[in-house]
Amino acid sequence: MDLLALADFNLVARYGGFGRAAREAGRPKATLSRRVAELETSLDLRLFERGARSLKLTEEGRALYERTGLLLTELEETATAIASGGHVARGRLRISAPLLFSQTAMGRLAAGFALRYPQVRLEITAEDRAVDMIEEACDLVIRVNPEPDATLVGRIFLRDRLVVVASPALAQPKDGAPVPAVTRGIMGRSETWSVTTRSGASTMIATPVLSLSSLVMVRDAVRMGAGAARLPLSLVSPDLSAGTLVQWGEVQGPEIALWALYPTRRLLSARVSAFLDYLREAFPKGTPDELAAYVGGSPTAMEAQAQRGA
Repeated sequence: MDLLALADFNLVARYGGFGRAAREAGRPKATLSRRVAELETSLDLRLFERGARSLKLTEEGRALYERTGLLLTELEETATAIASGGHVARGRLRISAPLLFSQTAMGRLAAGFALRYPQVRLEITAEDRAVDMIEEACDLVIRVNPEPDATLVGRIFLRDRLVVVASPALAQPKDGAPVPAVTRGIMGRSETWSVTTRSGASTMIATPVLSLSSLVMVRDAVRMGAGAARLPLSLVSPDLSAGTLVQWGEVQGPEIALWALYPTRRLLSARVSAFLDYLREAFPKGTPDELAAYVGGSPTAMEAQAQRGA
């Protein structure tokens, strides 16, 4: 398979059309169209449905895009890292990260990175909104389950999962019974929580009794017995181990995925590459349990190695 043609196909799929892809990449529209047509011919597949004013991925095209996009990103990152191998990571590195991840893990990550790369001036901002990286001069953003963004590329580096937890003093309700709930954000109406327990699937009717603006506040209120809550496992793992909280079940639904993203039209700098590599070293498996152990203070493999070297 022609990797260049595949890369051009991904470019057009990412931007949703030949014209926009050509403008963003500074490439002739005719060249992109020809390369994609050649790829379709070589695969004997139609990858796009071409309308008079629209371009839509076929089912086969979407499958190809989803499966090859990350691989091409990894190839680009590897090639860039090799090409800049003689360059020392230096200069300002500005990162935006979600509030909870910043409160529980980013301080430790930032300190370790700063010690390893003293010539990088690392700036971390903690906020849950989707920042405009170009307008706000961010080099990298960490987002939770981000919406598709044609201007950004990146990868999942961590996964977490939601669990329903409560104080041991609060009796666990029977299937379908109401339960006082501590929630984040604006207080709403009662809702159904679908969870998986040791005995199987179960539902709880969560009736909000307290609404708070951060998950750390929610956890603290649950510790006091104000109600039950759905919280990331990484946040409550130490409490579960200590017995200050108990787990009622695991929330059914999509997992929590943390992405490290950067603008596609910027050449990946040595300092961004270094931080991406540092994330991979800190969380080599990227599992919820690994994140929970990290938040709980357990040293990572690279930290243990550094301590032995010291």
